[in-house]
Amino acid sequence: MMPGEIVQSNDACRLPWTPPPAVDVEALPAGKWWDSVRAAPLVGQRALELLGDDTGAVIQDKYGTLYWLIEVGSAGSWRLRQVRVLTELTDECTYLGVPPTSRTEGPGTHWRVPLSADHYLTDAFTLWEALTEADRAELGPVPQGRQTCYRCELPTDEPVIVDVQHGCSSAGRTIYACPRHTRTYHRDAVAEAAARRRAFERGSIR
Repeated sequence: MMPGEIVQSNDACRLPWTPPPAVDVEALPAGKWWDSVRAAPLVGQRALELLGDDTGAVIQDKYGTLYWLIEVGSAGSWRLRQVRVLTELTDECTYLGVPPTSRTEGPGTHWRVPLSADHYLTDAFTLWEALTEADRAELGPVPQGRQTCYRCELPTDEPVIVDVQHGCSSAGRTIYACPRHTRTYHRDAVAEAAARRRAFERGSIR
């Protein structure tokens, strides 16, 4: 018997593929029965709340990252920060760690929204709308073009504005971060307040 072919339940029998047996997480190929959309915890959690009953089954790994299953080929052109589409590539296979259907609680990889024959794929357009709104809500406006991360000092195609430093005599400076370092930036509240006060006083004098 090949990996992924052990039948666990009537629900599993009615799916076009078979989840792994109730033992451990199994790496299954994306792009065969489904593609998967991976979203970082902050964006993924907000999108899940926005979807409500419109979500299909969702996997959550030990880091809090969420994975939706969608129809193969339905999200090839997506460009969202902290979101990746897992699918079959021309020169390589991409795999997703799939837990047994019985594993619906952590710790570790589990079904955040349980899988069943009637609760399976999420509509790709509906998911895209939720992720787009979550992106704006959690990460702010989308900057144009590549920017340099303040922490690793490398250019990123997914810049997140983490701070705008206002000066008393200039328009200020925008601070960008790559997705990895978005939450490591700490604003200097005292410096921000002083800059705003100087700008206000300068405006009053004029």
